Amino acid sequence: MSVLLEFSMSPLGKGESVSKYVARSLEIIDRSGVAYRLNPMGTVLEGSWDEVMRVVKKCYERMSKDCGRISCAIKIDARKGHDGRLQSKVASVERRLGKRLRT
Repeated sequence: MSVLLEFSMSPLGKGESVSKYVARSLEIIDRSGVAYRLNPMGTVLEGSWDEVMRVVKKCYERMSKDCGRISCAIKIDARKGHDGRLQSKVASVERRLGKRLRT
């Protein structure tokens, strides 16, 4: 089963800019080998349930080393028999519209 998992994780109480913490998570995500797309409000991962949850857990464990409070929002779309949905879901909407979208 292929899973798309979108998550946003950030520390609380670390000021207005938390990009240094987000960057550490992106290092973990990039090294994981799991397909992903970064967006302005979070990151979408694609893989098996165990793969994507393992990545989220590693990000949490790293952030928790020096952050006493963490906010995390997760949204999951699990679908049997469909891989490559990071691209195909957007492509499907673009076909219906007859034009490329800004992604």
